[in-house]
Amino acid sequence: MKVFARAALILSAATAVFSCGTSTSHKMVDDGVKTTFQSSRSWRETIDNRADAVMVYGVGGNPSDRGRGRATLEEKVASWKERGYVIHFMTGIAWGEYKDYFTGEWDGEWHLDEGQKEMDGDTIWHGRMVPYIVPSMNFLEYMKEKHVKRVIDAGVEAIFMEEPEFWARAGYSEAFKREWQDYYGEPWRPQDESPEATYMSSKLKYHLYYRALNEVFTYAKEYGRSKGMDIKCYVPTHSLVNYSQWQIVSPEASLASLDCVDGYIAQVWTGTSREPDFYNGVRRERVFETAYLEYGSMASMTEPTGRKMFFLTDPIEDWPRDWMDYRKNYQATFTAQLLYPQVANYEVMPWPERIYEGLYKIAPDSDIKDHIPADFATMMQIMYNSLNKVPESDNKVSGDKGISVLMGNSLMFQRFPIHKGYNDPQLSNFYGEALPLVKKGVPVGITHLENLGYKPALAPVKILLMSYSNMKPLDPAAHKHLAKWVKKGGVIVYSGRDDDPFQTVAEWWNKDGNSFACPADHLFSLMGIPAGAQEGEYKYGKGLVRIIRQNPKEYILHEGGDTGFVNTISELYASLTGKALEFKNSFRLERGVYDIVACMDESVSAEPLKVEGVLIDLYDPELPVLTEKYIEPNRQGYFVNMARVDKTRPSVIAAASRESDEQWDEGSYSFIAKAPVNTHNVSRIYLPNAPESVKINGEECVDGTSFDTLSSTCLIEFENSPEGVKVEINY
Repeated sequence: MKVFARAALILSAATAVFSCGTSTSHKMVDDGVKTTFQSSRSWRETIDNRADAVMVYGVGGNPSDRGRGRATLEEKVASWKERGYVIHFMTGIAWGEYKDYFTGEWDGEWHLDEGQKEMDGDTIWHGRMVPYIVPSMNFLEYMKEKHVKRVIDAGVEAIFMEEPEFWARAGYSEAFKREWQDYYGEPWRPQDESPEATYMSSKLKYHLYYRALNEVFTYAKEYGRSKGMDIKCYVPTHSLVNYSQWQIVSPEASLASLDCVDGYIAQVWTGTSREPDFYNGVRRERVFETAYLEYGSMASMTEPTGRKMFFLTDPIEDWPRDWMDYRKNYQATFTAQLLYPQVANYEVMPWPERIYEGLYKIAPDSDIKDHIPADFATMMQIMYNSLNKVPESDNKVSGDKGISVLMGNSLMFQRFPIHKGYNDPQLSNFYGEALPLVKKGVPVGITHLENLGYKPALAPVKILLMSYSNMKPLDPAAHKHLAKWVKKGGVIVYSGRDDDPFQTVAEWWNKDGNSFACPADHLFSLMGIPAGAQEGEYKYGKGLVRIIRQNPKEYILHEGGDTGFVNTISELYASLTGKALEFKNSFRLERGVYDIVACMDESVSAEPLKVEGVLIDLYDPELPVLTEKYIEPNRQGYFVNMARVDKTRPSVIAAASRESDEQWDEGSYSFIAKAPVNTHNVSRIYLPNAPESVKINGEECVDGTSFDTLSSTCLIEFENSPEGVKVEINY
């Protein structure tokens, strides 16, 4: 009976983790926090960026801060709270400042065997004495007692457990072997033994961090309630695109089934988006396009569920490079995030201490290192301060809608090791379906297998692009949803030879009464399509399935390889809508007063994109007023369009600071501007008339050339202060 009970428990847990969504949604948290950032330091004037909230990092800080003098958690919390910040807490769930656990200070036993280990027995380290963790139940008890309880006692009301990461190349530690025995009820098998062992290993890794977050967050909420507090719990995580490309396994979309998860941070930045991919036979960085798909995968992961989503950008990145590189790629990722108008919450930066105080090369061909250039700091602050005002919007990105790529969490399961010579270089089976359209200005959506049970998941989709060459359905329920959707008029374009070695792993489609050679055959059977169907078109109800017997990677690994694929989609789109699918080299979006634009290279045209209007250029630290600008291929633009600005009162249009204490009357306007010390402020302010007097901290500085009559805006400059600069204008 014990064996049966444990097996039933395992089956129940697996069903919860791998189920294909539900029809219920989660009410989005409305806590007044629109912008946030993370820091392991106490408040100081050089990093006071004036977001709504700060995520104080780690009970013991950030492992990268070793050797520095540190304040206690409680002292850090108090220092930021005194400055008016909402206080949250962040720490790693897969790594962190947990030396007292590994060296036995907590329970008297060493636990270094709980680090993630590679085939050769080497531990995968995040830092000195900071291994990536196999999250045992004992470790989770430590996290609850030593970290979660303490931060709640310190008055923190939101907890962010970041980066639930299990490396695909790991899975050889004694701790993992114990977890295998408990989960599967059989002895551990090395993942390099067979595709099936790899798949089983990945499923276990996936389960372990699902369990970890469920355990820690459930405790946090229960302990919080015992103190009369409503603790909110969030998961900062890389995108499924990035984790799959970097060969990391994480719970991702399955966390939507946990009531204890209130939301996410989409950890997308230059470091993830510069990962090279293939297109037209060329392997290179495509930062904007990759970021666009990363943010899209995160937005679609949560949109049907109602969870709160923050988008992250980073003005630099983890890898030391140069300020010119950082600046270019910051603009690319920043633009990409703004093209998702349904998301309006942001982590404006991680680690302001390294951004404002770090030393990096001034140019790629220079060995000279310096702090952030003054003009980049000004531009960066103009950009991230605008996020406090960027609204949600029902507007859509330019281009024909309704084409979406299907992706699932098992994308992470087939990445390591390579079996039988079948390789998916740089996740090309995913990019093969997405990049040929994104590069042609088609705003491709992302649909998650795990969300198909939510009604909104397929609602906007006309044509669904899917393949099982790089992933497998974890639950047969997904196919029932897809077949029902096709019957009502949906169109699936299925690309795949179904020849990868993971097609035959012992899974639901070939056991327990099923005997399908590959999972696609199960889907096809629900629609009356024969097993192993040849390339062609198959009708089902009001919809159809178009089968292409090529793996999607073939579309991009060779020059011109996507021609047939794109032609097929174009024909289907024209048949469905009665209009030709539009191809272009750009994306545009109007979002409140903001115009967001991107022009792509490797596209249907090498012509720059012309933007017109009375525009304030937010990617220029001088905030010039323009009537037109040409955006070159592989560049982006971000503007305030004065035609949509509220002109019923004076206001700050753009600034390298955050304003507060605004007061206005007929003929006068004043506010307090706050920003980090040692940075230069450039602000453009709408006024009904030219200013007669401009005082900065009481000192007159009016300049007749500072007023632009076309935009009716006044440009002012001064040195920033976290204590606040008083601006008083009479006009």
